[in-house]
Amino acid sequence: MLHRSIKCLWKPWRNWRAVRPAVLFVTSLVGSFLLAGFSHTIAVGQNSRSDNPILNLVDSFKFPRNTTPRLLETVGLFIAGILFCIAIDRWFKRSTPSDITPLAKQARRLGTLKIGYPEGMTNLEVLRAQAFLERRLKPFGVTVTWTSFLAASSLIEALSNGTIDFCGGGGTASIFSQAAEHVFVRVAKEKYTAPKGQAILVPEDSPIETLADLKGKRIAFDRGSSAHYVLIRALMRVNLELNDIEPVYATQPEALALFRRGEIDAWVVWVPYSPTETRTYPGRPLADLESIFGENASLEVPTYYYAVPELVRDYPDVLKVILEEVNEAGAWAKQQELEATRRLAAHHEIDPAIVTNLEQRASERAIIPIDDRSLAALQHQAHIFRDLKLIPHRVNVRDGTYTLQTKQNWTY
Repeated sequence: MLHRSIKCLWKPWRNWRAVRPAVLFVTSLVGSFLLAGFSHTIAVGQNSRSDNPILNLVDSFKFPRNTTPRLLETVGLFIAGILFCIAIDRWFKRSTPSDITPLAKQARRLGTLKIGYPEGMTNLEVLRAQAFLERRLKPFGVTVTWTSFLAASSLIEALSNGTIDFCGGGGTASIFSQAAEHVFVRVAKEKYTAPKGQAILVPEDSPIETLADLKGKRIAFDRGSSAHYVLIRALMRVNLELNDIEPVYATQPEALALFRRGEIDAWVVWVPYSPTETRTYPGRPLADLESIFGENASLEVPTYYYAVPELVRDYPDVLKVILEEVNEAGAWAKQQELEATRRLAAHHEIDPAIVTNLEQRASERAIIPIDDRSLAALQHQAHIFRDLKLIPHRVNVRDGTYTLQTKQNWTY
């Protein structure tokens, strides 16, 4: 009760750091006088010291002959007063409510954090399932809401109209959104893109055997998504263009129905529809990110994280917490994938090289700051879309309005 009362009395001292030196000095003086008075009381009652071992120990201490005892006593008491004040200051620092930190103040103003995620985006799905972010922000009174979207393009549009505050998705969608003058900021990117996280699927019994066989075929993909860019680059490898195929613009669930009914010849898919070492799906992969881009898959087909400008400008500490927890979710997901792959490898169903690769990546951060190399690759994408007249004008992905470049590594 006393502790709580003192905290209540202390609350008005909003500028404690500014007045602390003066308060410590005055308190030390008061403490010195109190201790001096206490020592005088002890001196008066020294006849009764015989049965007090502590006081007897004090009596055994003798000052040097050439030293004025009273002066040393005063200095000693003054120093004791200062030490007493430091102890009080430390106690108040521990007992000061956490709601005065920048994070707490920002979180209290924000109140509700709205996050959007596309189907199959592992880091955000893990973050939601494991409730890492809720546990981190709940002490500050923040409520976290989650909304799923079919594609990154609709996610960034939701950012622009204020439906959500934060999301993640493919980098390609941000080019189309920037060209459409949507309001958003790229704030981070995933370090790795799964080499088989996207693929061009054909039916099991399809006569299509190579990328060149796609000429004149009906191919489904989500317009303005990373699948759009993957298809363009795949066609370029065999000197084909989009005009050489018949595009069928469809979301993944829509394309899945078309694929099962045999109404399309090929389908450009991403997780969770793409087959990987640990997951199969109806259809035969004709090509994947690894075969199309080689070692540059993570650079050419990146996954970014996006926020509304207000979150970046007014709530930087909250944004940092979000990215820290995304990183934590990514590390957790990589560890789970590694363990699952090890179990399969134990039964000789997985190439040991895949396990080694996962072991290396499991020890690294899941997300990284946006750097010049990443932006150069994204700018190259933007030029391709403009050259193909798929966006109305050229965009500059390095524009600070749309991209946050920082050296922050979002780890604890």
